[in-house]
Amino acid sequence: MAARSSNALSDAKPAPRKRPPPEAAPAAADAAAASFAALTVKLDYLDAADIRRVRDAYRFADEAHLGQFRASGEPYITHPIAVAGLCAEWKLDAQAIMAALMHDAMEDCGITKAELIERFGAPTADLVDGLTKLDKLRFSTQEESQAESFRKMLLAMTRDVRVILVKLADRLHNMRTMDAVERAKRSRIAAETLDIYAPIAHRLGLNQTYRELQDLSFKNLKPWREAALSKAVLKARGYRRDIVERIQKDVEKAFVQAKLKAQIFGREKTLYSIYAKMREKHLSFAQVNDIFGFRIVVSTLPECYMAMGVLHQLYKPVPGRFKDYIAIPKANGYQSLHTTLVSPLGTAVEFQIRTEPMHAVAEKGIAAHWLYKEHDDGPGQGQEAQRLGAMWLQSLIDIQDETRDANEFLEHVKIDLFPDAVYVFTPMSKILALPRGATPVDFAYAIHSDVGDHCVAATVNGEPVPLRTELKSGDVVEIVGAPNARPNPAWLNFVSTGRARSRIRHYLKNMEQEESRDLGAKMLAQAMRAEGLALPGDDSQSATVWQQLIRWSGNKTRDDLFTDIGLGRKIATIVATRLGRLLAEDGIRPDALALTMGRYAVDDATPAQGLVLIDGSEGASVQLATCCRPIPGDTIVGNLGRGEGLVVHTADCSVGKRLLERDSERWMGVEWAEQPIRSFETAISLLVSNGKGVLAQVASAVSHAEADITHIDMGNEPAAETTELTLLLSVRDRLHLAEVMRTLKRSPAVLRVARVKP
Repeated sequence: MAARSSNALSDAKPAPRKRPPPEAAPAAADAAAASFAALTVKLDYLDAADIRRVRDAYRFADEAHLGQFRASGEPYITHPIAVAGLCAEWKLDAQAIMAALMHDAMEDCGITKAELIERFGAPTADLVDGLTKLDKLRFSTQEESQAESFRKMLLAMTRDVRVILVKLADRLHNMRTMDAVERAKRSRIAAETLDIYAPIAHRLGLNQTYRELQDLSFKNLKPWREAALSKAVLKARGYRRDIVERIQKDVEKAFVQAKLKAQIFGREKTLYSIYAKMREKHLSFAQVNDIFGFRIVVSTLPECYMAMGVLHQLYKPVPGRFKDYIAIPKANGYQSLHTTLVSPLGTAVEFQIRTEPMHAVAEKGIAAHWLYKEHDDGPGQGQEAQRLGAMWLQSLIDIQDETRDANEFLEHVKIDLFPDAVYVFTPMSKILALPRGATPVDFAYAIHSDVGDHCVAATVNGEPVPLRTELKSGDVVEIVGAPNARPNPAWLNFVSTGRARSRIRHYLKNMEQEESRDLGAKMLAQAMRAEGLALPGDDSQSATVWQQLIRWSGNKTRDDLFTDIGLGRKIATIVATRLGRLLAEDGIRPDALALTMGRYAVDDATPAQGLVLIDGSEGASVQLATCCRPIPGDTIVGNLGRGEGLVVHTADCSVGKRLLERDSERWMGVEWAEQPIRSFETAISLLVSNGKGVLAQVASAVSHAEADITHIDMGNEPAAETTELTLLLSVRDRLHLAEVMRTLKRSPAVLRVARVKP
């Protein structure tokens, strides 16, 4: 299926049509000319040479789109002009405006990147290419096509943030003009905008764009609810007009008396944010009491705090409803003071206090970098969004480096597009913004991948805490690391940042590959010894044999073949038989003595030649079965699961025996190492008499025997004279387990003890 026909992530624009409705043509031509004239008015911040280059780009785009019309009947060129106009409002440079005018030229008009480079230079061509979806490639599914195009755009954005700014302007204009698009497509595009593009706008601090994208998506996704809510807000606006006007007059008078110059604006919550709050907190419209608020813009940073003092003298503040986002900016660079006051009629009213540059960053986010790059109003104020935006872009690059699958990449990025944040401190008082629900593991990976990989414990505000602890704003977090530590797969159950999740998965995949490769090489060597042969070496004659074997197996390299054997995708004995035939063709025959002694020979490297040794250091490629939970001292066998690696069962495990009957080829010899390096989990069943302190007696007995209880299951049976408990114990070996069971039997409350078997 061609990506062009299915790619939803980039097809929000109505497909260009070749002929307009007859009545639309003359008006449409006038509209195109008028709209470009309107664009040139917005470009007054560019110099004459740049305006000439923009005009050239317009002529090129106009010629390329000649004969194409939007679903509404307008000439297609009106869309690129409108996108360029939105970019001009953000004061983007000439290259970005040119890219906005030509952003559909490669995709819809067959223009090549080489033509654009020759005519307009490489930077502009790169921007246009970053905005072009992957039309010419073929994908197996629509989702894969969507994810790959989105990944391409985001990676272009990490090189040049103007790509996403033009894309957001493109999406915003398409959302404003979706009335002519069919209903099903409108809903799909609106859902995608709400899911991906609105959060990106918020993440980059473009709050004005973010709010409009949300409201337009809401209108197209849930038109009935949007209409009902719009009517309710209109009615409430009429009811509350008097109180809003009274508060505004009181505030203006207070500022005049304080001789503090300030601009005071009324502010209204967007329809979507009202809807989201009602849904999230299960409120009726009447219960949402912060629909209206005020924004106060002052000249300097100290005046923000002076303005807050004036307001707190005028009305009483609501305790716990003050936030200082100036001292600790939001993750997207947003800075303001937020305070909620009680109005004369007893209703809570929120005020936001900020300076002009802060207001620009609040509304335009990272785009304010272009607006304020030459005249920052204080150290770092205009650059704050740019710095924080760059941090997020760097995290995208890290996720890309560790994720090869496009759908997985999209999943990680969605996780990172969080709408809210907590602000935590390192021991050196550096502030980090993390998503709500973040844990010390997320914090560790936010500092550096190596810190996360070697994390073993954490302290929050000086107190040791579990690694799954949810962090709160203001927490001081310190990570404890160990050189030999490595990521734990269980972390994936609670980490909340895309960066942490992608890094853990990347590490585990690499570890699984390495372990499976080593296990596969050992298994093939064992199977070859059973054939009376040794694995071929690395000489030129052996290299030919290996090439023939790899070609037969369908793998790309020898390591890939070993990995497939280790993961159970290929059977070692079958591969060994084939390798034996290839060696025979080269005149290498089985050694009679080796064939006779076979598995009884002693190798210098391992106590029992050919057996896989289990010492507790195995990773993802070797697992202990949870049905029988083997421990050192048990007789064990290994089953090669299909794609699961080696699963170790006890020799008398009924589940293992059934697997052996089904496919004996997938079994191999395994043994315990002489000195395992850790303890192992096994389950025991206890019948205890009910009474006071029974659990304490059981726990004391287990502790006395130097074992640990990792889990207790009491079942769902109602309380009776006796209760059956299942304990998951961590023990060294069978002897240690026997000692624990003897100690438990001596407890008067314990009637029976037995090891759990499947």
